[in-house]
Amino acid sequence: MSSSSKSARRARASESFKNAAECIGIIEPGTSLFAITRGQFSMIDAALACLDQCGPSDLSIWTWTVAEYEIQCMERLRLDGRVKTATLVIDHGARNKNAHLIRDWQSSFGSDSVRYVLNHAKMVTIQSDKFKLLLRGSMNLNFNPRFEQLDLTEGGEDFMLVKQIESELPILDNDASGADVYKASNVSGAFDSKTINLFTGIKVWAK
Repeated sequence: MSSSSKSARRARASESFKNAAECIGIIEPGTSLFAITRGQFSMIDAALACLDQCGPSDLSIWTWTVAEYEIQCMERLRLDGRVKTATLVIDHGARNKNAHLIRDWQSSFGSDSVRYVLNHAKMVTIQSDKFKLLLRGSMNLNFNPRFEQLDLTEGGEDFMLVKQIESELPILDNDASGADVYKASNVSGAFDSKTINLFTGIKVWAK
């Protein structure tokens, strides 16, 4: 089989009315999937379906916050015996709302398993002896019956970029200040001082 036909076989686009496992299909080295769903499954469902093929894995989840109706989804993942280690990258504004969930997460995976940042990304990484998977999309952790978008790739620079960023995030205490979180997120690194000065005096909503 030529390299171009291999690439075509591994890169798929799908409009899915199926569950996560059927949508994702068989994962191979170099797999690339773009899917549009109508909310038939959640990001947690997709992660669990991937674990079925990956086996024991190291996991990371990036999310903004965890709604009350999503906590059960997180508990299901937290208690999955195939997850060897896990990191939760979560917006620091969720610390009060999700305090109980965060404590349980740290109880399972260690006090250093949470990274507080300024975050709105929705991603999951799964790394095992077989695969290095990156899932990202519009969907939250829970079932949501509306149009959603999911990308799944195996290996590649996108996976390595996320893991590099994760390795650079400092471990902050649960009571770290907003200033500490802002510094850890390095969001100002995208702007020069002249641009940043334009926002001086504007109310900061997240502290």
